[in-house]
Amino acid sequence: MREFIVEADGGSRGNPGPAGYGSVVIDAATGETLAERAEYIGVATNNVAEYRGLVAGLRAARELDPSATVRVRMDSKLVVEQMSGRWKIKHPDMKPLAAEAARVLPAAQVTYEWIPRERNKHADRLANEAMDAGKRGEQWEASASRAGLDARVRETPAVPEPAGPPGDAAAGAAKAREALTRSHLAPAAAQAPSGTEDAPATRVAGAADGQAAGSGGDEDTTKTRADRRAARGVAAQAAVTEAGPAPDAGRAAEGGPGVTPSVGWGAAPDLGAPATFVLLRHGETPLTPQKRFSGSGGTDPSLSDVGREQAERVAAAFARRGTIQHILASPLARTRETAGAVAARLGLEVTVEDGLIETDFGAWEGLTFGEVRERHPEDLNAWLADPEAEPTGGGESFAATATRIAATRDRLVARYAGRTVLLVTHVTPIKTFVRLALGAPPESLFRMELSAASVSAVAYYADGNASVRLLNDTSHLRP
Repeated sequence: MREFIVEADGGSRGNPGPAGYGSVVIDAATGETLAERAEYIGVATNNVAEYRGLVAGLRAARELDPSATVRVRMDSKLVVEQMSGRWKIKHPDMKPLAAEAARVLPAAQVTYEWIPRERNKHADRLANEAMDAGKRGEQWEASASRAGLDARVRETPAVPEPAGPPGDAAAGAAKAREALTRSHLAPAAAQAPSGTEDAPATRVAGAADGQAAGSGGDEDTTKTRADRRAARGVAAQAAVTEAGPAPDAGRAAEGGPGVTPSVGWGAAPDLGAPATFVLLRHGETPLTPQKRFSGSGGTDPSLSDVGREQAERVAAAFARRGTIQHILASPLARTRETAGAVAARLGLEVTVEDGLIETDFGAWEGLTFGEVRERHPEDLNAWLADPEAEPTGGGESFAATATRIAATRDRLVARYAGRTVLLVTHVTPIKTFVRLALGAPPESLFRMELSAASVSAVAYYADGNASVRLLNDTSHLRP
């Protein structure tokens, strides 16, 4: 089955004011542009223009292949959330447009994803071309369009291949240091000339249904700026620590005077949406409150009544957020049961992933820490001091677990690039995902708290960097 990407945008110079939309259909497998649509629609609001662009893009995809699956990508949080069913549609102008968009293709064939505006350049430029044509008293003509060409020309150079696997913190830090060093040697990039065709359509935060729905796009913009400031700070610190301070590096990272990096995080290339792993520890089993070792070599207990209640609570939380696109689970009963509760709420299937299984604790399975200390003191001391040490009876060392998790991570990052995936797994795998992302030493495994049914998250970018977004969140379990 073919897969298309539809990128759509719309704008209004005045809101309401002269308005137009643009949309492009892309072959998901090859990246080839298959169709462009744009139109000047007279006086309208931003939101009306955005919806008109969505409808045009979906129709163009249907004309190419009515059986294809379609991933819609827009920088309108309003349209994405409303079409995904997470926000109510209250504005009378929006309801018929949303209904029209929903009728173009079966709902099962279409998914919606929000993207930053800088990743929606092609559709944005089509919309501006349409508005420019309307200003001249004309309609947009595909033969005269430069939107696709100009969007490609203005893109930053392709991202170099990462020096290490995705999420390898050491490779990411090295890339950051290199970027900062180059930034002090390279001249500032020239600003692109402005002109009528480049004038962005007016955007009004919270316009129309945005505020009525209880949210808006400014939160994402603020978060993006904060993430970039934090990333610059990390990169600058890495450069100072391991390569010596570069001129003005500290001041630039803090946002004060200094040289603005022309590469790296200072003016990052478009890395695309990261592969985001939402890491869910399974709910409680009868062994959990007793703090007994419970790995892959034991009795494989199911969830307790408390654990099943926790699974339902976390499933409800994910249903409210509505961001999970795939669910993978360890093959053990407690993780499959937890994943099943979430899948039932989200209407998704669970894929069993053997690489997510818990560490095998050998002869320690079912014992408390105190019991292991009493029965196998030398083996326990070695295990606490050396990641290569195995539990008594030939279990799995933390080093072996890390190797397994790194291989699983690399495989899943490649498979689910740009997607948000729920991984339902165990204490040691989740701590290992986080440890590897941070580049932390093995002993950090003993310094993280990870409660039953807690949620953590790590994002993996195309340049090999990883970002820990969340750790041990249990807010969904509170009454």
